[in-house]
Amino acid sequence: MKINSDTLQGENRITTVLLLAAGRGSRLLPLTNESPKCLTLVNEVSILARLVENLSSQGIKKLIVVTGHLSTSIEEFLGDTYDHISIEYIHSPLYKTTNNIYSLWMAREIVKEPFILIESDLVFEPSLLNEMMYPDRMAVAGIKDWMNGTTVTMNKDKKVLGFKTDTTFSNDATKYKTVNIYSFSLSSWKIISERLDTHIKEEKVNGYYETVFSELVDEDLLSLEAVSFDEKPWYEIDTLKDLTEAMKLFPIKRLLGEINNIKPAYAIG
Repeated sequence: MKINSDTLQGENRITTVLLLAAGRGSRLLPLTNESPKCLTLVNEVSILARLVENLSSQGIKKLIVVTGHLSTSIEEFLGDTYDHISIEYIHSPLYKTTNNIYSLWMAREIVKEPFILIESDLVFEPSLLNEMMYPDRMAVAGIKDWMNGTTVTMNKDKKVLGFKTDTTFSNDATKYKTVNIYSFSLSSWKIISERLDTHIKEEKVNGYYETVFSELVDEDLLSLEAVSFDEKPWYEIDTLKDLTEAMKLFPIKRLLGEINNIKPAYAIG
């Protein structure tokens, strides 16, 4: 069923975020040798610093972080609280040999409320989250030359019809790139958790959580409304080239003007 954001009241607004930050960020070497990927600087402000400030501006109250590579650096950076956000950590000891499906599975017993799932390599304008603060939505964007990865199709009512795993693709009006930001109701999370269990028991630990979402959408067990991220800048930073492009989109003057409470480099508060 399509969700009409105009009719949703405060009690439906999500206040918990699950951040996946366990990966080694090998494509950003040598920057990630001694620093987690999410602490990579984009014009003097780290990806993580920008993210937590964005979450604070949206009224998020709880942030759960799945860590792996150089987890201590992330914990020291964030601490236990930031502004009005309480912060919890889940450490994935198998981060070197598993992928994001395992990171999401690690959170199955800790996340007990509707939540937003975000990858820790994204930079974006804060207002893009406005329509993602309600359950069972996913961020998508029109395909551009720099993009690769998972795509989805949707109908005229913005309901996601299916996932397609593409390593590369050209401009195609019928497909949209996943932005790796999702929101889930408790009922959807229960179904997802059960399917994650199945995959992990079958030792499919090196896959992607999109596989689970795809299965559930195909089986009509999961319904997601697409939210467009095309109106304002965003970027997924996987490589040094991506980092260069992100710096063009988020220049230091503009970025620091939006994030008034954040210090440059690696300090918060």
